[in-house]
Amino acid sequence: MRRIDLRKAQAARTGTIRDINRQIVLNYVREREPISRAEIARETNLQRSTVSAIVDALTGEGLVEEIGEGESTGGRPPTMLRLRTAGAIAIGVAVTPDVTTVACSDLVGRVLAQRQFPTDLDHERTFQQAIEAIQECVKLKGGSIESVGVSLPGLVDPSTGVAIYVPYFQWRDLPVAKMISTAVGLPVMIDNDANAVALAELWFGRPEVSDARDFIMVLAAEGVGTGIVFDGQIYRGERGAAGEFGHMIIGTNAPVECSCGNRDCWEAFSSERAALARYQKLRRSTNDEIGFKELVDRALSGEADATMALKDMALCLGVGISNLVVGFSPEAVVVGGEITRAWPLVEGALKQTIEHSVRRGLPSARILPSTLGANPTLMGALSLVLASKFAASAFAA
Repeated sequence: MRRIDLRKAQAARTGTIRDINRQIVLNYVREREPISRAEIARETNLQRSTVSAIVDALTGEGLVEEIGEGESTGGRPPTMLRLRTAGAIAIGVAVTPDVTTVACSDLVGRVLAQRQFPTDLDHERTFQQAIEAIQECVKLKGGSIESVGVSLPGLVDPSTGVAIYVPYFQWRDLPVAKMISTAVGLPVMIDNDANAVALAELWFGRPEVSDARDFIMVLAAEGVGTGIVFDGQIYRGERGAAGEFGHMIIGTNAPVECSCGNRDCWEAFSSERAALARYQKLRRSTNDEIGFKELVDRALSGEADATMALKDMALCLGVGISNLVVGFSPEAVVVGGEITRAWPLVEGALKQTIEHSVRRGLPSARILPSTLGANPTLMGALSLVLASKFAASAFAA
């Protein structure tokens, strides 16, 4: 049971009940489409007139549409409903150490237009390019865009819209939300990239993940980040600082420095940079400069050194994940990033340490690859907007 926080509690009013019912009906359409008003009324025990009024409002807002008649069970055929996916509703900005992607999507997260450019160390140049791409999306897709979501690889305070510290670029105390919102005239939400990807998994991931009440997202990329989901919602901690497990100490003398400068952090052992450093050592060469995507391609084509570098990365990921499993006992741990393309090659190594460290009799967790596609951080950025359309408000949590 959850203790009521009197500092944040709101008394239930007629509007509160109406808002809760609205979210229930919208989510029934989202998860059970095509579905009729009568089916929703039966499933929810709401009055048919209440459901009809809510559906009419959702239709007027452009969130739900009628798609024709369903099969009759003896009377008048029911009118079936589904989410209205025509047109863009959200813009996502995914900033990574290498590239920044700006895209717009419809209500179900389908990308309709996209632009990508190298991330500049100068935050003004990076965000100016992002603002121009957002304005281009708005111009192309009309006035249906509601908000912008921004994911960043660092410490972020979502409540103020400030990027507290992004280590790869040494960005500190940047008012990102205000900067973009002022320029484009739209509300802006920001979050840490791993939190944003965890949110995308919660709303758009495979059923084994989206149906779990508690899971942890491990994003293995240039760094290692974690997003924690407790009771169906992101746990962010004070000022968004929860989940910085990439900096927990798991050893010494890592192949590369962590973004914080140390060589004992989980990130220094388990990031894409660490895998590339191991690969160069195995090859005894510094001339064969490749990116992580090509390393995965080489492993999939059967190259032994590339496969070994990925397996070593997976073993180190497993060390950190085993600590999370023992400490939090989640239902699932989802691994995201380019490494998931090589899942058949690394799954055994990844689970090896976890199975060893979780003591007999204690519950373990399912270890699953992300299914969010080639750019999970973009899906995370979009989810900052899209999830707000379906999520229950704080009073209903």
